[in-house]
Amino acid sequence: VIKEYQGLSLSGAPLITRVSSVSEALGEIRRRKYDLVITMPFLRGINAFEIGCEIKKINPALPVILIAHNLQAVQRPQKKEYLRGIDNIFLWTSGAELLVALVKNVEDHINVSADTAKAMVRVIIYVEDSPADRSFFLPLIYKEVVSQTQAVLNESLNEKHRLLRMRARPKVLLATSYEEALSLYETYKPFVFCILSDARFCREGQIDPEAGLKLLSYARGQIPDLPLLLLSRESENREKAALVPAVFVDKLSNSIKDELHAFFLEHLGFGDFVFRTPDGFEIGRAGTIGDFERMLRLIPDESLLYHAGRNHFSTWIMARAEVAMARRLHKEAVNNVSNVSEVRQDLIDKIHSLRRMRQKGVVVKFSPQRYDPRVVDFVKIGEGPLGGKARGLAFMWARLQNEHAADSLLIDTLVTIPKTCVISANGFETFVAENRLAFSGEMSDEEIEARFLRAHLPDWLVQDLKIFLAKCQFPLSVRSSSLLEDGLYKPFAGLYRTYFLPNNSPDPMRRLGELESAIKLIYASTWFAGPQAFARSAGGNRSDVMAIVIQQVVGQNYGGFWYPAISGVAQSHNYYPIFDMKAEEGIAHIALGLGKTVVEGEKSLRFSPSYPDKLIQFSSVEDVLAHGQRQFYALDVSENSEFVRRNSNLVLRSVEDATREYPIQALSSTYIASEDRIRDGFMPGIHIMTFAPILKYDIFPMARILTELLEFGKEGMGCEVEIEFAIDLGEDPEEAAFYLLQMRPMVTGSESSDVQIEDDEIDEALCYSQKSLGHGRFSDFHDIIFVRPDAFDPGKTVEIAGEISVLNRKLEKESRRYILIGPGRWGSADRWLGIPVQWRDISAVGVMVEIRNKILQAEPSQGSHFFQNITSLGIPYLTITEKNGARQSSTTAMEKRKDSIHWHRLEQSGIMENMKFITHIRSEKPFTVKCNGRKSESIIQSAG
Repeated sequence: VIKEYQGLSLSGAPLITRVSSVSEALGEIRRRKYDLVITMPFLRGINAFEIGCEIKKINPALPVILIAHNLQAVQRPQKKEYLRGIDNIFLWTSGAELLVALVKNVEDHINVSADTAKAMVRVIIYVEDSPADRSFFLPLIYKEVVSQTQAVLNESLNEKHRLLRMRARPKVLLATSYEEALSLYETYKPFVFCILSDARFCREGQIDPEAGLKLLSYARGQIPDLPLLLLSRESENREKAALVPAVFVDKLSNSIKDELHAFFLEHLGFGDFVFRTPDGFEIGRAGTIGDFERMLRLIPDESLLYHAGRNHFSTWIMARAEVAMARRLHKEAVNNVSNVSEVRQDLIDKIHSLRRMRQKGVVVKFSPQRYDPRVVDFVKIGEGPLGGKARGLAFMWARLQNEHAADSLLIDTLVTIPKTCVISANGFETFVAENRLAFSGEMSDEEIEARFLRAHLPDWLVQDLKIFLAKCQFPLSVRSSSLLEDGLYKPFAGLYRTYFLPNNSPDPMRRLGELESAIKLIYASTWFAGPQAFARSAGGNRSDVMAIVIQQVVGQNYGGFWYPAISGVAQSHNYYPIFDMKAEEGIAHIALGLGKTVVEGEKSLRFSPSYPDKLIQFSSVEDVLAHGQRQFYALDVSENSEFVRRNSNLVLRSVEDATREYPIQALSSTYIASEDRIRDGFMPGIHIMTFAPILKYDIFPMARILTELLEFGKEGMGCEVEIEFAIDLGEDPEEAAFYLLQMRPMVTGSESSDVQIEDDEIDEALCYSQKSLGHGRFSDFHDIIFVRPDAFDPGKTVEIAGEISVLNRKLEKESRRYILIGPGRWGSADRWLGIPVQWRDISAVGVMVEIRNKILQAEPSQGSHFFQNITSLGIPYLTITEKNGARQSSTTAMEKRKDSIHWHRLEQSGIMENMKFITHIRSEKPFTVKCNGRKSESIIQSAG
């Protein structure tokens, strides 16, 4: 937060006290004066609205803001008096800028009366009733306000008569209704700088689709030249805004940030610090403190003394909230230096020390001269955000340095992160800007890739990467870390490419070229159809900004193949607990080799960290043979390996072909055909990855580490979490290490409303599932797409995915959401386990139904990226096991609570179109989906 304040040149950062219980919070508020309270939806089981009421009993004027990870987690209380406990609701968007904006907004509301009266500070009124939209736009507005203020102040430094007038930034006042906005306008009318308003919000107690237009029209009638901006998702409001007149910005625009920036530039001004000679001749400009330091080295003596003697330097730095430094640059301090050379060097030293101070943080700034991967774990190249993936990793890495309980495994076991380098988001923005990579119209992923590969990375980035590679001789993974990815609002899990590089060529330019290509390809994936489709499904159409994570690949070299002994994904919440397992005990999926096996939903081993020896999928010899991992991914690091764009040098190897390698010998079990049994340990026979030495005999405390880390992450982030990890097992157990690769939030908490499914409803339903994901009642589906059982061919799943994609595009254009039903695991990378659809193929889907039958019986893959994105979008996901693998057309009284699907009822619901493998049905009356998340059961009811 401090870094964000400095980067935005805001006033001093707030002192933040974090507590972990309601009693601690109330105690703090009784003991000390606080200006703001921020809480999560639940704190150890207590609703945020109740917490807010308890706080306001102590201090009724203390603002209490609720930050939720998703609106589903916000449970509004039934008692209306509890609503007064929360002043405002925001959605966490995975960035410090939201917290900064909340703090500044509370400050602005507190200070605006005094600041307008004493300094004629201007006021920006922003009207928005959507928690999601104000959480996105409010930080943007503050950044633009600060940039605009800096620009005007910088210009004013050389225009003496405007200096005092423009020294304070405008205050931003947030309103959520017409009456509130109008009251702010009337109160501060002489100081109103501009109004930014949503189109649709509450007016006179009702939602008015033209409330924003009415507000702007009223203001225009009183102040003809007042800048006005209308924000709306409804394109027809563009013409209405023009009549006001007001600038219109479409909330769904890909260039929303640029359009908002353009509004500030065109209507609110911009400028730099202008270096001049005493006669007023301009000799240079500086927009940043870095430019400022550089120019101090170049300007002539007379210019330096001219500005120093008039306090221009001190005032310019003061505007960036560096009060102590501004005092040190005051003309009285400068005048104490004996000659011009000393004045110049003193100024440069002070500014340089300021820059160094601002760069301090947990993540080390990359230095070509000082970088040493032997002692530095996490470095950052460039300025700007780290992106969601890198931020989550940095957060957990920092927490690992904290003190732990005496019995913590994190004390005696090596739990760490791989060597990590992050290219910040400004590398992406510079790359796009310098190469003019603006897109119009539809382009295929292949065309986008080709265009990005022809472009050139910024020179500064290439130079830093060259030094980085010279000091890193280990294999590398190159992964995305977009600003949307792994955020608490929408995780965007696995939608962007990951590349693996051997990084072992004796030719340094070849190694650099391969790394550059991988970075460009990940940048290109920002515009691919899959991420764009997911963004639309998530309720927006905003272009992403990409940072890059470059990591050491965990593992060792086994005869030219590099891989870890174990890779996996663990979740703190188990969506499908069975037997005596509990949802809050979590679930984990592990596999031999690189994690592609797990995250793409291929065969992996599933277990609860609380019961590592209870392997439900291995309950019989037949189950072990059918579901045990027999193949794994490794990175080709042989001398002749080359960077391959599509499979990224990964090789799919057979377990049997690697039996001489230590991980297989250490972690596999053996099938003895003559005995028809599985024996733990490596011996002659067929080898299957059961991980028995770890799960049953605890030679490495993986399960206990996962339990502790999941609780650790959950406590730190205030929500359910998912982590990706890898384990490197040396032949000496003391050398074993657990590597945390990634952490992201899980979207849960919508199971509060009451949804009951009655027996008679099951009798009449199209289908019923006892293993489902999601909660609530949904009645907006008129379309169902299903794979016909009599047409299904497991060898044609790719073709089936293609047919679904064709229908999906039609329904998306018609703004129709639909129910999708088919066999096997949806979104699986293994075409033999299910239908390998990608997000662009199902972007309009609203409910998914997975059929398990005698042909496809894959277990739900909770660890896959596909599954993670389903949960983040709140898409109900039903798993139905057909009895004896056959169609069920009826159920007896004894079977009412067993899975069922009535294919003949589907076929009688109104066929729109039959394709080779799938059928599209449509009904004038909607189908109803009821999901009981507490019991994991769901039904789809017939239309009408």
